[in-house]
Amino acid sequence: MLTIIDDYSRRVFPYFLKHKYDAFDAFKAWKVMVEKQTERKVKVLRTDNGMEFCSHEFNLFCRKEGIVRHHTIPHTPQQNGVAERMNRTIVSKARCMLSNASMGRQWAEAANTACHLINRSPSNAIDKKTPMEVWSGSLSDYSQLKVFGCTAYAHVDNGKLEPRAAKCIFLGYGSGVKGYKLWNPETKKSMLSRSVVFNESEMYYANRATNTHDDVPQKVSVQVENLDEGDHPMAVDRPARVRKPVRRLIEECNVSFALSYAEEIDCGAEPSTYTEAMISGDREKWMFAMQEEMQSLEKNGTWDIVRLPAGKKAVRCKWIFKRKEGSSPSETTRYKARLVAKGFSQIPGIDYNDVFSPVVKHSSIRALFGIVAIHNLELEQLDVKTAFLHGDLEEEIYMDQPEGFIKSLYGLKQSPRQWYKKFDSSMIANGFKRSQYDSCVYIKFVDGSPIYLLLYVDDMLIAAKSKVDIANLKAQLSSEFEMKDLGAAKKILGMEISRDRNSSLLFLSQHSYIQKVLRRFNMHDSNHTSIASHFKLSSSQCPSTDSDFEYMSRIPYSSAVGSLMYAMVCSRPDLSYAMSLVSRYMANPGKEHWNAVKWILRYLRGTSDACLQFGRNREGLVGYVDSDHAADLDKRRSLTGYVFTVGGCAVSWRACLQSTVALSTTEAEFIAVCDACKEAVWLKGLYAEFSGDTSCINLFCDSQSAIHLTKDQMFHERTKHIDVKYHYVREVVAEGRLKVCKISTHDNPADMMTKSVPVAKFELCSSLVGIIV
Repeated sequence: MLTIIDDYSRRVFPYFLKHKYDAFDAFKAWKVMVEKQTERKVKVLRTDNGMEFCSHEFNLFCRKEGIVRHHTIPHTPQQNGVAERMNRTIVSKARCMLSNASMGRQWAEAANTACHLINRSPSNAIDKKTPMEVWSGSLSDYSQLKVFGCTAYAHVDNGKLEPRAAKCIFLGYGSGVKGYKLWNPETKKSMLSRSVVFNESEMYYANRATNTHDDVPQKVSVQVENLDEGDHPMAVDRPARVRKPVRRLIEECNVSFALSYAEEIDCGAEPSTYTEAMISGDREKWMFAMQEEMQSLEKNGTWDIVRLPAGKKAVRCKWIFKRKEGSSPSETTRYKARLVAKGFSQIPGIDYNDVFSPVVKHSSIRALFGIVAIHNLELEQLDVKTAFLHGDLEEEIYMDQPEGFIKSLYGLKQSPRQWYKKFDSSMIANGFKRSQYDSCVYIKFVDGSPIYLLLYVDDMLIAAKSKVDIANLKAQLSSEFEMKDLGAAKKILGMEISRDRNSSLLFLSQHSYIQKVLRRFNMHDSNHTSIASHFKLSSSQCPSTDSDFEYMSRIPYSSAVGSLMYAMVCSRPDLSYAMSLVSRYMANPGKEHWNAVKWILRYLRGTSDACLQFGRNREGLVGYVDSDHAADLDKRRSLTGYVFTVGGCAVSWRACLQSTVALSTTEAEFIAVCDACKEAVWLKGLYAEFSGDTSCINLFCDSQSAIHLTKDQMFHERTKHIDVKYHYVREVVAEGRLKVCKISTHDNPADMMTKSVPVAKFELCSSLVGIIV
């Protein structure tokens, strides 16, 4: 939340931002608005030293507009006391309103309503006048004020036989309109309404598990409010008219409530604080989980209890609670409690320096699966208990004692890096060689037989020919770190692993994850369909009217695309083209873009069981590449798509727009080949470490002219404008590390990653890269 306060009137303007860097755009919009409304110029701006206020663009804008900048001295927020105190006042009021209304998630609405009330409340700083009175010169009107979070019945017209009222929650006051802002829990949407019946004595969420429709309007008096009719509460010459609610509206409120009241308390929600855990039904299980965590912390000698030295600042901490479902229905749910430090309060250069920690790449995991399937290796899994506690801190950190245990390393910014450094040194000391191509891949040869270990933070995959070798490695690791043996690998990073040892096949799927995504976006009961082949998306379909913007503001577009993107990255190369398409409009999606996302969700509804099948054949690393010239309707850039397989199953894939505009199909194909070539060089090195195979990689392309360009400089006059960096592929081909081969368009699986193709062709391409349904 960005708050801008006018120092003269103390009127506060709240802006709710998606990112901090949006503060500049919000300030520009505010400046234009106030200067037009007051016919006065903004002269001085006082802020702290946050980067959102000190960017080059912000400073340049203020210089051009002649705005004098006042910055606070670092670590002295009192120099901007008006803004700092206002923020605290807003948060305090919002917290009280949310508590009174038993609401916990609508903090922005509560803060906005708090600002509305502050602007209409007397202030000592302006001689007990109200900010709106000083700002506008007219007295404030209190007749429209209502209790935040109370029950409200909005008049609706959904058809002749439908109820005329919807039971809602009062959230605040509309901006620029004469209406109230309401939230409809049934439709999960906000709305603005002019004709509303308020029950200010009842909070919507209070006692919601026991309320019935019989005791809503009858138990308390209600008030009908129409914004076109003004009340005058200060008048004393005659008593105010007693308003009676329209009987028809009250009866329809009863019917509407009886039909729509189906919301239940989510008793299975994970507690967000220590207090919530202690009053939940699973109190004993959470307490046991916390005791386990404290024992691990003490066992690892994580801290010493000391008095805080003078001049030192303690990092605060909190409990994080999580239920972990078993990999199969027969396994019980695990309760985990983690004590984490609030690392955001650490100071760079004092409390930490480097924070980066590598994790194993998904391509490396799939490449290992290909090797495991081809050679029918053993594949098992380990989990490091309290992994970050094993790292050795290089800095001196002080932390407050945790709630409930008057006594972490989790949560500190440098924790992941310190853990990786400790584990890496241990593996090197035990004879393992770190991969040159992936820092989290370790290989060791025992009697000529390799042992592979892949690390993703605290999850490990171990593959070897002999179970004895794996058992020895587990014993070695357990002697240095506290480990949990998970046995045969079944699930990692949301990907489910199953095997058919008789046929030397390994299957990788995300059925559970996809089902959760479908339920999250209420698409689990939708009709399934084939992947869309008719969508033509462009920026011209972005919202252009206020109603469109209002509609899309309620759509979880970014969340849905992000959830689908993870499925594509892990195990679903068939989603590559569709995700490349819808992800271009994350900043400003329109209705057509959302329809495309829903179409993808319906496609997943019918293919949630689809999986990658490793071990279909004994082929090594093979690549396929394709391009679609000028595929982007907005900037006319071409699309690159490539996929690499091991044993006939995809291990690496990508679909992305090219960085430059190609002037011909040949140029687009040549750029695509170059992009695929860079991935091929990296994969070839990794695959050689895994299997010892150093043979040339075949990269199949369906453009004969692009293939010729990779070998010599034919058509120089027509191709000399192509950037020199794309000719890197010629060096790789000349060295014999890569061979670009011709393939028919009909047999090129990368075709589905660059364009919409018919269903039959799409299914053929999917099968060629090992996707089975």
